[in-house]
Amino acid sequence: MKQIHNIIIKPIITEQSLKDASRGQYTFAVAKARNKSEIKAAIEKLFEVKVVKISTNITKGSIVKNTKLGKRTSVYANKKARVKLTAGQTIDIFEEHVEDDTTKEDKKK
Repeated sequence: MKQIHNIIIKPIITEQSLKDASRGQYTFAVAKARNKSEIKAAIEKLFEVKVVKISTNITKGSIVKNTKLGKRTSVYANKKARVKLTAGQTIDIFEEHVEDDTTKEDKKK
């Protein structure tokens, strides 16, 4: 198996992904050349959870710059994996931690 950190690049944390996390779906940016079975094995090993389903998609992205030398294009496409876990399991990265106002006041003192 390849190294885990070469498969899973980073978690994608947005409003939508946090909403999905409350339903047991988590979103990650993954290496473009990896398949679902490699992604599943890496997530199960890294976070010690049981994966039920994986959906992947490749998002297109390109940047066109007009320079003195002409047009230059750079393609910034990446692959996202949405992972569904078994009921009752969570990944702590996606949990929202809200601090109480009392703890903030205690820190100031």
